[in-house]
Amino acid sequence: MAQIPYRVLARKYRPSDFTGLIGQEALVRTLTNAFATGRIAHAFMLTGVRGVGKTTTARIIARALNCIGPDGKRTEPTIQPCGQCEPCISIAESRNVDVQEMDAASRTGIDDIREIIEGVRYAPVAARYKVYIIDEVHMLSKQAFNGLLKTLEEPPPHVKFIFATTEIRKVPVTVLSRCQRFDLRRIDSAELAAYLATLAEKEQVKIEEGALALIARAAEGSARDSLSLLDQAIAHGEGETITTETVRQMLGLADRGRVLDLFEKLMAGNIAEALEDLRSLYDAGADPLAVMQDLLETTHFLTRVKVAPAAQGFFDGGSGEAKRAAELAKQLPVPALTRAWQMLLKGLFEVRDATRPISACEMALIRLAYASDLPPTDKLVRDLLDNGAKPNPPLEGGSRLSPRGNFGEGSAPRGAAVRAPQPQPIPDSAPTLSKLEDIVALAAANNTPILKVNIENDIHLVRLEPGLLEFRPGPRAPRTLAGDLQQKLRDWTGQRWTVSISNSPGQPTIAEQKKAAKAAKLESIMQQPMVRAVLDRFPGAEIVAVREIVKEDIAPPMPETDS
Repeated sequence: MAQIPYRVLARKYRPSDFTGLIGQEALVRTLTNAFATGRIAHAFMLTGVRGVGKTTTARIIARALNCIGPDGKRTEPTIQPCGQCEPCISIAESRNVDVQEMDAASRTGIDDIREIIEGVRYAPVAARYKVYIIDEVHMLSKQAFNGLLKTLEEPPPHVKFIFATTEIRKVPVTVLSRCQRFDLRRIDSAELAAYLATLAEKEQVKIEEGALALIARAAEGSARDSLSLLDQAIAHGEGETITTETVRQMLGLADRGRVLDLFEKLMAGNIAEALEDLRSLYDAGADPLAVMQDLLETTHFLTRVKVAPAAQGFFDGGSGEAKRAAELAKQLPVPALTRAWQMLLKGLFEVRDATRPISACEMALIRLAYASDLPPTDKLVRDLLDNGAKPNPPLEGGSRLSPRGNFGEGSAPRGAAVRAPQPQPIPDSAPTLSKLEDIVALAAANNTPILKVNIENDIHLVRLEPGLLEFRPGPRAPRTLAGDLQQKLRDWTGQRWTVSISNSPGQPTIAEQKKAAKAAKLESIMQQPMVRAVLDRFPGAEIVAVREIVKEDIAPPMPETDS
C-alpha cells in the first residue's frame, strides 16, 4: 500500500472559506456585504506582508464567484462556497480551466499579458466567471502594465481579476485606480498563538503556551511562517511535550529575563558582567543578531513605557519581566534611551555584516556601556559655550544606573573625582540695566556667547524695568530664550527677574538698529561732493567699508628744506 505523502501544516490547514481566515475581519465584512448586495467589483488588489492570506483569499473569492452548490442549482455567487461542487473542488485542486493563476515573478512580459487579453474575449467553459489570479503583480514590466490597462478598466462581464502583491508601492497608480484594494494586516501575536493551539490540538501535539507565544512572536504576524515554525517544533520535539526552552533553542533566541539583565548591566556601566552574560547567551545557542534585536526591542519597550505607562509590547503585561522593565523605565531618562536606541541600531547592522558576529556584538555593547557616562549632547554643548569650555562636572540627565539600580544624576566614571558645581558669583551691587545693550554687555562679561547673539538678533524690546523684561521674539528665536534669559539675569544680578513674551511690535533688534545706522551713515557719505564725484567717475564702484580717521592716522607735514 502506497504511503500518503506528508503535507506541511501550511498547506494542510489552508482555509477553504472565509470562516477559516483569521485576522482579516475588515476584508471579510466588506466582501460579505458586496456578495450579499451583488456589488462585486471586477478587479481586486490584495496587499500585505508575506503569509497573511493574499493567495488564499484570491482562491476563496474565485470559489465564491463560481460555486453552484452541492445540488448544482445555485445561480448566483455566494460568500460561503460549499466546497463540494465540481467548480469548488477543481479550483481547490488548481485544475479549473476558467480560473488561471499566473506568477508575475516568472512571467513579466507583454507577451504573457497578451495571452490574457486574447483569452478574456471568450466565455468561460465550465464556470460562471473567468478569474485571473496574478500573484506578485508588482513584478510585471511597464509594458505589461500598460497593455493590461484597457482590459482592466472595461473587462467583459464574465471576467474577474484578482491581484496579489507584497510591494503595493511598485504597482502603478493607473492600475490601482481600476481595482478595489484590500490591505491584509499582520495577525496579532495573541490571536496567532490561539490559532496555533487549536491546530496543535488537532495534530495531537502537546506544547506549552509559552512555546506557542514564542512561535507567534517569531512569525511577526505571518500565519504561514507560524505554521512552518510549528511544523519544525513538532519535528524537533520528537513526540515529547514541546517546551518553551525547546522552542527558544530551536529559534536561537535569548531568554527575555536575561536580556533585561544584560540591558540593565549595560546601562549601569558593568561592562565585565555584561560581556559574561552575552557569552553565556551565545554559548547557550543565542544568535548575536537576535540578542541585538532583543536589546533594541527592550529599549523600544522601555521608551514606550516611559511616555505611555500602559503600553504593551516586548514583555507580556502580567509577567515579572514586564514589572521589572517598568521599574527600570522610571530610572532612565528618555535622552538616555534614545541614545541607546541609536547605538544599538548601528550595532545591529555591524553584527549583521560582520564576518564574526559575536565580536561585533561585544564591541557594540562596550560602546553602549561606556556611553552611559556621557551627558546629553545638548547639555554638553551648552555647558561648553556658556561656561567658557569649563562644563560643570555633575551632569544632569546622564544615563548611568547606580550599582543599586537607581538612576544617578551625573554619575562619573569609576575612580574619577567629582567636583562640586561652581556657582555664578553674585556682585555686591546689582548692575543697572536700563537698555538692552546693558544686558548684552552683561552676557559678554559672563562668557555666554550664544545667549549674547540671541539677545542681539532675536529680541524686540517692549519694556525694560528693574526686575522686568518684556519682549517679542524674532522668528528664529529659540523656544527656551525667555526661560534661559530669566535664569541668567537672576544669576548675574542676584535679583529675581520676570521675563515675558509680548505680542506688541516692540523696538527693532540691536542687530537691525546697527544695520540701519550703518546704512544711514553710508548714505550720508555717498552724498558728499568728493565721494559723489569719485563714484560718478568710476561707474559700478561701491563703498565697501568706512573707517574713521583719528589724529594718529594723520601723518605730520614734511619739514621744509632748502633746495
